[in-house]
Amino acid sequence: MSVNSFGAKATLASGGKDYEIFRVDAVEGSDSLPYSLKVLLENLLRTEDGANITADQIRALGAWVADSEPSEEIQFTPARVIMQDFTGVACVVDLATMRQAVADLGGDPDKVNPLAPAEMVIDHSVIAEYFGRADALQLNVDVEYQRNKERYQLLRWAQGAFDEFKVVPPGTGIVHQVNIENLARVIFPREVNGVLQAYPDTCVGTDSHTTMVNGLGVVGWGVGGIEAEAAMLGQPISMLIPRVVGFKLSGKLNEGVTATDLVLTITDMLRKHGVVGKFVEFYGPGVSAVPLANRATIANMSPEFGSTIAVFPIDSKTTDYLRMTGRTEEQIALVEAYSKAQGLWHDDDREPRYSEYMELDLSTVVPSIAGPKRPQDRIELSKSKESFAAVLPTYSSNPDVSVPVTLADGREFELKNGAVTVASITSCTNTSNPSVMLGAALVAKKAVEKGLKPKPWVKTTVAPGSQVVTDYYNKSGLQQYLDALGFNTVGYGCVTCIGNTGPLIPEVSKAVNEHDLAVTAVLSGNRNFEGRISPDVKMNYLASPPLVIVYGLAGTMDIDLANDPIGQDDQGNDVFMSDIWPSQAEIDEVINSSISAEMFATRYADVFKGDERWANLETPEGNLFDWDEASTYIRRAPYFDGMPAEPEAVSDVSGARVLLKLGDSITTDHISPAGAIKTDSPAGAYLTSHGVEPRDFNSLGSRRGNHEVMIRGTFANVRLRNQVAPGTEGGYTRNFTKDGGPVEFVYDASMDYQAAGIPLVVLAGKEYGSGSSRDWAAKGTTLLGIKVVIAESYERIHRSNLIGMGVLPLQFPAGQSADSLGLDGTETFDFTGIEELNAGTTPKTVRVVATKENGEKVEFDGVVRIDTPGEADYYRNGGILQYVLRQLLK
Repeated sequence: MSVNSFGAKATLASGGKDYEIFRVDAVEGSDSLPYSLKVLLENLLRTEDGANITADQIRALGAWVADSEPSEEIQFTPARVIMQDFTGVACVVDLATMRQAVADLGGDPDKVNPLAPAEMVIDHSVIAEYFGRADALQLNVDVEYQRNKERYQLLRWAQGAFDEFKVVPPGTGIVHQVNIENLARVIFPREVNGVLQAYPDTCVGTDSHTTMVNGLGVVGWGVGGIEAEAAMLGQPISMLIPRVVGFKLSGKLNEGVTATDLVLTITDMLRKHGVVGKFVEFYGPGVSAVPLANRATIANMSPEFGSTIAVFPIDSKTTDYLRMTGRTEEQIALVEAYSKAQGLWHDDDREPRYSEYMELDLSTVVPSIAGPKRPQDRIELSKSKESFAAVLPTYSSNPDVSVPVTLADGREFELKNGAVTVASITSCTNTSNPSVMLGAALVAKKAVEKGLKPKPWVKTTVAPGSQVVTDYYNKSGLQQYLDALGFNTVGYGCVTCIGNTGPLIPEVSKAVNEHDLAVTAVLSGNRNFEGRISPDVKMNYLASPPLVIVYGLAGTMDIDLANDPIGQDDQGNDVFMSDIWPSQAEIDEVINSSISAEMFATRYADVFKGDERWANLETPEGNLFDWDEASTYIRRAPYFDGMPAEPEAVSDVSGARVLLKLGDSITTDHISPAGAIKTDSPAGAYLTSHGVEPRDFNSLGSRRGNHEVMIRGTFANVRLRNQVAPGTEGGYTRNFTKDGGPVEFVYDASMDYQAAGIPLVVLAGKEYGSGSSRDWAAKGTTLLGIKVVIAESYERIHRSNLIGMGVLPLQFPAGQSADSLGLDGTETFDFTGIEELNAGTTPKTVRVVATKENGEKVEFDGVVRIDTPGEADYYRNGGILQYVLRQLLK
């Protein structure tokens, strides 16, 4: 039932139509709120029902105290949900399983249906198997369809079985770029109960880089697939009103400085400042000097600096971009009229109240890269050679090694540490930005004119974020130069940035592994964690697309690009980076002559239709999915097996063993990797036992619809160091159900512990669960029998996901850690006080007693990180999906 306690309901006329709106100025204090909190305030006004969303929540948001710590809970209802296929397939499997469970319990399966619009873009499955050839794109898409037929059949079924669910087929583009170019409404026109409403477009997405849409002024962020499913089913997201960091921009970028340099600088600044769990909002006179594409590039990196969002307000740059990308004039007029009426239009001179303030003069930004293993580890380009030299001994015991290599075509060379073996223009961060994409193409043109070629050991790839990029490459005449350098388009998807790099050149891979070389990858992405890009590559660097081309030509990280030549021309003369670097005027000229609204309108006219391959897929019919027991991709999820209609009481945990003891900065890549499946791993053994040949293993990410594969891939990252099994690297632990506690695969030990009825614990350091918003990091954790995680601190999404899967997240007391308490992972753990949750309250701490093998006890109070009443409900139900299912049955 809708409530209108503040008399906020009003009418807005735009484009000859009347829209019902809810005016934020009806609430006292709203005028000086940050832009992002005004959007949340409108959300509460429009969804107020007197139960979940109350007048008290609305008043609390209007009276927000900027410098206070978050304590007021609100219920946020996103306008829509956006998904990519890795996490999205798992969502659809869960929804299909939920339908089956409702039917099994005597309910109506059609009740399991998205209540909010849900859109999925299939972009995570293409792998760069083929590269450096004109038919690379076609061949990679062919392989993609062969490998993913079962997954795509599920998604085709879902497209027909669920209302409000749409799928953008493979080969279209990267989810976040498709989102800003086409799916984002900015202001949402929608008929609700027979009334035409207008309200801010807000979204949550099953990918942490959902924040890219913040560049358009859309408040949206990444959540786990678990939370996204609940949002699709009408569950509001419980959250505390956050602190908001005001980031003032002034000045403008200097010549030769790219959007990538800017975003790496901002990432560095915000990481140092500390913005985890906060909103970041850009304001000030410099905002109008930042093109929309650059705004999107900055917003995209929000997960890398740790904020929930990094939003730019709506202004004329926004409406210009909407016009350029083919939105209708009616929609553009609505965006402007609504934003101005609601005080959401950017004003250079207005300074809202913020919790914290930061400032950057854009003219101080210098060319930068980041690496070798974290996106926040910024290096000024002028210092890149010395930085590489300083860290090399960490990766190689023989820094001066040189290995002779002969390729199949007869070319010979010496391969050394620091060799760039992957040069890839990839990922949503930069491929959405015409300035850096056309800048890279101009570098390629100048390089070809000088007679330069990439070094023979470099795998060269381009994966545009949408087909429009190819259109403007072709129209500008620059595609031929990229092709001439071997930077052919390999697919429209995330590719290298998510580990879909494909194999290195075989002879290079052999030399790297036989001689333990510390080779590098340079990519225009946002993620460069250890083990992510390629199992052969130890050091990964983020760089702008033009620099990716330059490093591909130079072939090494051991170079000073300001002073060392990157190659020789046809006459043997040295060529320097400055000789092939385009001016901003050159780039702007190509942008103005090559990009048109018609390109976007044409490409997106039938965006959900797909090509012949998609149209011709055999697709199951009916409202219940027809599960194939022989499938190694899609299996019915086990979360509802044996679930009673009412939740059982939660209980304390006793006699628990430590499955893993981990250090700081454990990412979701370490927990649930999305890369290649090794033949000798538990996941590889499972697939082999089901008749799958190693060449058809595909990636762990592509098999997220099969829990059997994913459990075996949890905590299996090749770079994981589990201190319970010191001296090992990879998915190993000690199995204390056996005499002497032998070292075994994590999965095998877990199965023995569960068979013996022994609950499991993970001990971890700071920033546990940072990185991509992978729901399988939490799903795999619970299916391995882990009941409690104790960490020094958590990444926001992963902490929430653990609760969503019925795992209790505890935090060590301030200033303490597993090491400071003397815990080594051989102890037995007991947790008391958890049962307080049965009384409807959440304890602040639970008592933890760790008993060592000699009987000595270590005792402390673990801080309970169930942060909201909504999260407590999920935990009491055994997880968010069980909670939602029980609500549907009622």
